Amino acid sequence: MCGIVGFTNTESNAGQILGEMMDRIRHRGPDADGRYIDEDIALGHRRLSIIDISSQGDQPIFNEDGSLVIIFNGEIYNYADIRERLVAAGHTFRTNTDTEVLIHGYEEYGTKLLTMLRGMFSFVIWDKKKKELFGARDFFGIKPMYYAMMNGTFMFGSEIKSFLPHPAFVKELNTDVLENYLTFQYSPTDETFFKNVYKLPPAHCFMYKDGKLSIKRYWDIHFRADGKPGLDDWTESISGVMHDSVRAHKIADVEVGSFLSSGVDSSYIASLADVDKTFTVGFGGDEKYNEIGWAKRFSKAIGKENTSKVISPEEYWGSLRKIQYHMDEPLADPSAVALFFVCNIASERLKVVLSGEGADEIFGGYNVYSDPDGTLYDKLPRIIRRGVGSVASRLPEKRGVNFFVRKGKDVEERFIGNAYIFSPKQRKSILKITTDAPEPYALTKKFYDKVSDKDDVTKMQYLDLHMWLAGDILLKADKMSMAHSLELRVPFLDKEVMRLAERIPTKYRVTHDKSTKETKYITKYAMRLAAKRDTPRETADTAAKKKLGFPVPIRVWLKEDKYYSIVRDAFTSDAALKFFNQEPLIKLLDDHRDGKADNSRKIWTVFTFLVWYSVYFENDGKEPVWQAS
Repeated sequence: MCGIVGFTNTESNAGQILGEMMDRIRHRGPDADGRYIDEDIALGHRRLSIIDISSQGDQPIFNEDGSLVIIFNGEIYNYADIRERLVAAGHTFRTNTDTEVLIHGYEEYGTKLLTMLRGMFSFVIWDKKKKELFGARDFFGIKPMYYAMMNGTFMFGSEIKSFLPHPAFVKELNTDVLENYLTFQYSPTDETFFKNVYKLPPAHCFMYKDGKLSIKRYWDIHFRADGKPGLDDWTESISGVMHDSVRAHKIADVEVGSFLSSGVDSSYIASLADVDKTFTVGFGGDEKYNEIGWAKRFSKAIGKENTSKVISPEEYWGSLRKIQYHMDEPLADPSAVALFFVCNIASERLKVVLSGEGADEIFGGYNVYSDPDGTLYDKLPRIIRRGVGSVASRLPEKRGVNFFVRKGKDVEERFIGNAYIFSPKQRKSILKITTDAPEPYALTKKFYDKVSDKDDVTKMQYLDLHMWLAGDILLKADKMSMAHSLELRVPFLDKEVMRLAERIPTKYRVTHDKSTKETKYITKYAMRLAAKRDTPRETADTAAKKKLGFPVPIRVWLKEDKYYSIVRDAFTSDAALKFFNQEPLIKLLDDHRDGKADNSRKIWTVFTFLVWYSVYFENDGKEPVWQAS
């Protein structure tokens, strides 16, 4: 795991500039650094040594005649198999790294190499003879890649902050993304909060030559349900592919550990991985917010050591500036802070951890995916449901009212992902500025169009796999782990696992719970059965346990005077007045404190942006001071 950065070279002091850019991402690779500079390109690399930990694995790495040079961030789990084929084809290797497999593989197969890979990656290859730069990002977007074209310079890297020292970089807020963020809680497009800085989408590659950039998709997800195998067959297949994926994800020359919450995903991974150490965090003593007791019992049952930490409110709030600095863009997911702390305690013991991200998107785990066959209300004619929903939408937001609003819309009209914070009307009411941001459903339409013939569960999964997963889940996973120089691996997000999951019928992803007379559903149904098979008997209830996922008591804290005052000060600051109408912001905060409404997610979304803005635009993007307790 590493950090990469580079730019097309028109600078007389390219070495100094590149060095400053590399320093900004030292946390991604504190073990070593390397660079390549010629009259056309400057490439920089920071290394966290995981495979071939000798200096032989330092980057950049070249092919036999030195005409190709690569910098790479990630891990290729099937690199040994590809290497054998390349050796048979006549390629000569100087290291035992997966990086060198990529450069020889590109030399041999061109862009077809990407479809052969199994792993997480973000890399660029410079061809000295052709004067062209090739880059790619992995299938799900586990590893980041940003790029910008400014003042005649093309720059690229693992983190946006690495661009700040370049003299061609122009730092300007992208207000269109701000408006979209208020709805999604993350930046939902290829644009970023920095104007003219973009994300290379997952499963895409680019070619840059003669000042022109071309981008194309090289892989996609295709849900094609196979109705022939029965439930037992699918359970067996999931067990087999997960054993194989975890085995591949454990390949390393250093110790590997595992995160552990109380849910089935991380418990399944920890059981399969047979690692020696697990890591957990929580808040206070309330089991609604603290999974430590359960995690310790589970770890004991599987014979492993659990390291845990109770995060105090003071620690949580005191870490926010540091976290938003590392995030590069504001992310209003409160669990990102919990992830920051669990990465911190893990990094004190080892370099690599496994985690359960991706299971919900792949196997159908979110509660919102429930209801695949609909309720009795769904049996009413669509025109009646839409009429009732239209009337309900004019009433104040309440749980019962929201049901009728939601049921009055098709899935394409109501579902934009696992977070829907401010509606377009609400975000306009709090914003002082005017933007050209599109409506939320204009952003989701291109994904829904690709699965227009699928059922609602599959449509929601497909959308989350392309937006929520990369924009929220994997953003925080990469940035919070790398903030602590920790490599985080996600065995569920494996190409072979996805190849199997694409074929599982919806009824084996989300199904009726026949053990109760109530209308309840079991999510990740077949996967839970596979997990139950592969976990110890005394922990079998894990398969049915509702996942908390390091939950955070933000709703409670915002009612306390201390934290209410912190947020109120932010809402009345000069930065807030620049972008927001003050009166509706304060009303959100006061109504929440007074118990009139649960506005915690809305408050947190605005507050997080203001924290991020302060770091990058009021303090010039300097790293905030933070000390682990």
